[in-house]
Amino acid sequence: MAVTGAEVLAGGGTRFSVWAPRARSVALRLGGEPDRPMRREGDEWSLTVEGAGAGARYWFVLDQARALPDPRSRCQPEGVHGPSQVVDPRAFRFRHEAPRRPLAEWVIEEIHVGAFTMEGTFAAAAARLPAVAEIGINAVEIMPVAAFPGARNWGYDGVSLYAPCAAYGTPDELRALVDEAHRLGLAVILDVVYNHLGPEGNYTNEFAPYFTCARKTPWGDAIAYERPEVRSWLVDNARHWRDEYRVDALRVDAVHAIEDPSPRQFLSELVEGARPLVMIAESEPNESRVVDEWGFDAVWSDDFHHALHASLTGERTGYYRSFGPLPRLARAIEVGWVRGAEAEHARTLSAERLVVCAQNHDQIGNRALGERLAHLAGLPSARLAAVATLAAAPSVPLLFMGEEFAAGAPFLYFTSHGDPALARAVTEGRRREFAEHGFAWPERVPDPQDEATFRRSKLDWQEAERAPHDGMRALYRELLRLRRELPTLGARAKALCRARVDGSLLRVARGPVQVVMNFDEHAAGAIEPGWRCLLLSEERQFGGTVDRPGNVLPPRAGGLYVPGR
Repeated sequence: MAVTGAEVLAGGGTRFSVWAPRARSVALRLGGEPDRPMRREGDEWSLTVEGAGAGARYWFVLDQARALPDPRSRCQPEGVHGPSQVVDPRAFRFRHEAPRRPLAEWVIEEIHVGAFTMEGTFAAAAARLPAVAEIGINAVEIMPVAAFPGARNWGYDGVSLYAPCAAYGTPDELRALVDEAHRLGLAVILDVVYNHLGPEGNYTNEFAPYFTCARKTPWGDAIAYERPEVRSWLVDNARHWRDEYRVDALRVDAVHAIEDPSPRQFLSELVEGARPLVMIAESEPNESRVVDEWGFDAVWSDDFHHALHASLTGERTGYYRSFGPLPRLARAIEVGWVRGAEAEHARTLSAERLVVCAQNHDQIGNRALGERLAHLAGLPSARLAAVATLAAAPSVPLLFMGEEFAAGAPFLYFTSHGDPALARAVTEGRRREFAEHGFAWPERVPDPQDEATFRRSKLDWQEAERAPHDGMRALYRELLRLRRELPTLGARAKALCRARVDGSLLRVARGPVQVVMNFDEHAAGAIEPGWRCLLLSEERQFGGTVDRPGNVLPPRAGGLYVPGR
């Protein structure tokens, strides 16, 4: 495919091109100048304009009617309904090389650019990255930044897939964020959505058959993955983030929602076309084909989260219904998958194939009130969750922003749709959904459209320096130090991991290291003599109330033990 959107030429000028097979005519509207007819070349239209360069704003005019933004626009400075802007990606000078670290050694923090700082910009996020790297995190996963309607959104309603959201900053400011991460030794993962586009501001189907009514999704007509031009548009998007922004990995949202009738699956072509990027999938069913057939390097594994959350909170509704007993958590730690016909297959998966967490944007934000684990179960349980995620589980760990200091802010669902009917449907639908699931006060569900809902979700970084939050941060720092210094605690040592339940204790052997976790709020568990305690999550330095034990594990406390000498 030759289509590139707007390409600044080395010799000067810009070549504009667009796929529009159904159009009788296409014109370029450049700034306030008269429309310029474009030349047809098969199903594509193109025009080179001398003197047009970076910063020029433009539209494509179909059949002398509507002026529309470019489906491959690199920048939408006035939002998804406004004109596209020419960008020269070669103008930015990257100064730092990406860290060379295998996936098995990654410790990931997931961030939402708008809520990660009070300013909510790429530049402000870059300024906070040293605080992330300082405790030992070595990768950041950025929730979707592709342009979406309005200024507030989780990002999964993106419609201009090549253009970073203007509310966060310019394309070069996103590049600077990636460059700063690399300076600090952080790998950068970008969350991308290829299973649907948001309804508002999605003009792609006016250009060409990007969608098909032959298949339906929860969001409407399905993307036409069987069309080579559509596949190219999406695979090129992955290359766009790789080549023009130098991200190190992509996390592909909800691949189970991608239905492709083609003999060769789109997802296989995506993974191959995006190399050498690390490719991570989110897939709700536990399916081996994600890694075995489609070639993804890793997949998010929800079973660990569900089992840990149910054990710590006592929740037993919805998908937590079958996850309460400790043996379920033991299996999630030792094997990886608990649910599904292929759960046993997870034994054959190396640990770096599974990404696990105690909290993420979905599991917090899809609650009615957006509560974090510390809000639901208390700080001792949050500390125990840190031990489970970073020391017990032989997988790639992921934290959610602020988890490392038990942030007080919730993470709520927020939007800023400009379409009044859509905005009303989102507000009413969310309250109706929680009412149907038994939430007693649906009127208390925060309105996603209210800007205050977004503001409440922003991290207060000053909190990280105050008790008890500083103690939680110290715990994460120490756990990550031990993870680096004790190789058996990493994601390469799944074969050495054995988990067993002993009353209220969950004992996980990681080679010569023992991780012992007590899930009873009142009972104390006995520890065999001859073990030396390296860390106890309820130590005073971490915000707890006890000193390191001898052979008694205090209630609700996680610990790491190694044999005495």
